[in-house]
Amino acid sequence: MPRKLIKKYMPDAHRVRSHRHLSWLGDHLHDPNLFHLTRKSVSRAALVGIFCAFLPIPLQMLVAAIIAVAARSNLPISVGLVWLTNPLTMPPIFYFTYSLGTFLLGAPVEHVEFELSLSTVGAEIAAVWWPLLLGSVICGIFFAALGYATVQLFWIWHVNRSWKRRAEARKKKDER
Repeated sequence: MPRKLIKKYMPDAHRVRSHRHLSWLGDHLHDPNLFHLTRKSVSRAALVGIFCAFLPIPLQMLVAAIIAVAARSNLPISVGLVWLTNPLTMPPIFYFTYSLGTFLLGAPVEHVEFELSLSTVGAEIAAVWWPLLLGSVICGIFFAALGYATVQLFWIWHVNRSWKRRAEARKKKDER
């Protein structure tokens, strides 16, 4: 089952709770849903992590961790899924979300010429910010909901398959 594989690589809950840099979180890290692999906590983690992956902001992992604690979802999975947008995937994903935002706003696509100066970067960010944010939030909601539903359906399918296999094995054992 994927649960065993995931547990193998997940950090130990006790180690995370006793980490000196996380002591300021206090009792918030003592919720068992933050580290248990249940259908609800993992599907919520997919929702949180995928949504935060589409946010065009720095510190996506921190935002995902805060939302995961508030939503009582699996913390390591929420934070790990943020890496869907890594340095290799970020440009095409954010270009797509920007294009979607310009389409929805009816604005033309800005062709940005890169120049390494603070004033140019600030002006270009201001020009693309609203379409990028709108497209990112819409894609984040859509793909987060899709991830949530996929985890829910896969989990239910996997449990049903396990039950059927056990029933078949029990039936074969009884026939002997």
